[in-house]
Amino acid sequence: MTTVAVLGAGAWGTTFAKVLADGGTDVQVWARREEVAREINETHRNTKYLQRVNLPLSITASTSLAVSLAGADEVYLSVPSQSLRSVLGDIAPVLGDDVPVVSLMKGVERSTGLRMSEVIREVTGIDEGRIAVVSGPNLALELSREEPTASVVSSSNNDTAVAVAATCRNHYFTTLTNNDVIGTEFGGVLKNLIAVAVGIADGAGYGDNTKASIITRGLAELSAFAAAYGAKPETMWGLAGLGDLIATCESPLSRNNTAGRLLGQGYSYEMVIRQMDQTAEGLSSVDPILTLAAAKGVAMPIVAQVQQVLRGTLDPRELAPHLATDSEIVSEE
Repeated sequence: MTTVAVLGAGAWGTTFAKVLADGGTDVQVWARREEVAREINETHRNTKYLQRVNLPLSITASTSLAVSLAGADEVYLSVPSQSLRSVLGDIAPVLGDDVPVVSLMKGVERSTGLRMSEVIREVTGIDEGRIAVVSGPNLALELSREEPTASVVSSSNNDTAVAVAATCRNHYFTTLTNNDVIGTEFGGVLKNLIAVAVGIADGAGYGDNTKASIITRGLAELSAFAAAYGAKPETMWGLAGLGDLIATCESPLSRNNTAGRLLGQGYSYEMVIRQMDQTAEGLSSVDPILTLAAAKGVAMPIVAQVQQVLRGTLDPRELAPHLATDSEIVSEE
């Protein structure tokens, strides 16, 4: 039987451990906190993040990275994007030869602007063909309830993508593959920023017209950005782009939508961070994404407005009127 390691025992890491176990693998989860690892082992639950969800018996947990990685045929990473570099530094010396490393994260490193697969390659030194990323409309709570879901597994090496997709697949989780790692990763990052904007509009009291406008123009922004960095246009219209954008923008289960809604209700950035018990990756990705956009000359007015709200220089109620770069008339094409 295949054995995999999942590093990270938050809502998404635990949910994906369940996805993998339900596909027939033995899963070894690494948790930072002893009480989380103990609960998973003794009661087969993680009530801090997934209440009333029973975990398969084939999932075990440990606070030791060495124990979690021992004998793993594949390694899945589900830690906050800003913590990835330090975690990788710890696992690089014990990472097995030829073991695929799979990113479940949807963020960019704030200090460098690197995508998660780029951080993995830089820190571990492994060949990019061993790296895969998983992305799509993946709301953890819905998936943990075994509601039918489809996602994309992307790698520059088709054999790696196919192998990882086969490991992930089960009766409720469908996996497709592509080789557009850039588009798949940036789709997952950028939809978080648009979801924050939609949340802000919702919190400020705007209705469906406003939110639909933000989602639609947001898709144009993320498509232009991703294309500037070499992504394939069709990726943005697939599960990793439009599919993920719809789920994240529309669902109250979305952490980024929730963070935006709190901002729209008048909470400061610091207050939002204190209120949320999980990471909203969109908040930490705004600045590096706008820096990357500027480097390619890509206009991202919606994301720029989110940045101003985060900095406290724009009233959330003023977000919606600023869906274009300025007051000039522009073509939708």
